[in-house]
This record gives sequence, structure tokens and C-alpha cells, in this order.
Amino acid sequence: MIDVAIVAFTTFFVTVSPVDVAVVYAALTPAHTIAARRRMAFRATLVATAILLAFALIGETLLSWLGISLPALRTAGGILLLLIGIDMVFARQSGGVSTTERETLEAAGRADISVFPLATPLIAGPGAMGAAILLMAGTGGDTLHQATVLAMLLLVLLVTLGCLLAAVRLQALLGITGAQVLTRILGVLLCALAVQFVFDGIADSGILA
Repeated sequence: MIDVAIVAFTTFFVTVSPVDVAVVYAALTPAHTIAARRRMAFRATLVATAILLAFALIGETLLSWLGISLPALRTAGGILLLLIGIDMVFARQSGGVSTTERETLEAAGRADISVFPLATPLIAGPGAMGAAILLMAGTGGDTLHQATVLAMLLLVLLVTLGCLLAAVRLQALLGITGAQVLTRILGVLLCALAVQFVFDGIADSGILA
């Protein structure tokens, strides 16, 4: 149980990346009032929570309808997370856990960025969506393990909300260099988790038997 909680929390924390989201959020809202920032932070977190819970709860069922096996999901999800982890290590903006350059430019002209790009793709991005499906599928239908994964998801989203509410202070504290150092460290952890998912998927597929 503890192992499930640690893996789930680490995976969600790295793919959502609350500190990075907060730094980007602060950079996109310098002209907004404190009240407006707070409203957008709460709204974005609620929207992102709904998106990620939907992927966690019905994602595996949807994939089974498409004829995608659990080993294939683990392998593909691991590859996706590995690519995102590599981008994090090299501080590249691929759209996996951050906005692309075009998305950032579009967001700069918006009065309310709570849904786009804050809720998605910053909080509920492809990496977090894939992780939600992958981790829930990996529970093997165990209700307690599923509850643990969902609890860790909600905990990370709560941390994200806290970081958003303290975004300006976090930006001042970390700066660009500090944020990128943290991103690179988390990227290394994500790469390791991703490779393990790939190994598990290949082992369970039976192609090496």
C-alpha cells in the first residue's frame, strides 16, 4: 500500500509539476489583481481535477473497448512519460507538462487563463492524463489500491492549488534557474519511473517468454 502511494504521488507530482505550473502562472498574470488570480487558481484546479478524475476512472474502460491490452498501455505510457522526462531534463517545452511557445503567446492575450492554458495543458496535460490511466490500470482492480491512487492524485492537485495561490512568492524565491534545476531533478525521477513501466509492460506481454 505504501509502495503504491509513493509511486502514485511521485508520478503525479512530476507529471503535474505544481512548482513549474505556479512559476508559469505568475509569469502569465502580472497585471491581474490578487482576487482575480485566486479565482483563476481555484477554477483551474477544479477543471483539472474533473479532467484527471475522468481519465482515471474511465480511461482503462475506454482503452479496453479499443482492444488495447494492459501490457501495451504500460509500455506506451512508459514511453510517453520517458519522452516527457527527457524534455524536463533538458528544459525543453514540448507541451507534455508545459505550454508550447504558441500556446504561451495565445495565453498572454487572454483575460482569464483558468481553463486554457492553466487547467489544461499545464495542470492536466498529456503526461498527467497518461499517468492517471496507467496507474489506475496497474492496480489490477484492487479497490484499496485504486482509492490510494485517487487520493494521491487529489493530494497533488491540492499541493498544486497551494502553489498557485503562492505563485508570485514562489517565482521570486526560485527564479528561472531554481525552477529549471527542480524540473531537471524531477525529470530524472520521471525517466526512471517511465523505464520501469516499459520493463513491466514488456515482461507482462509475454513476448520474451
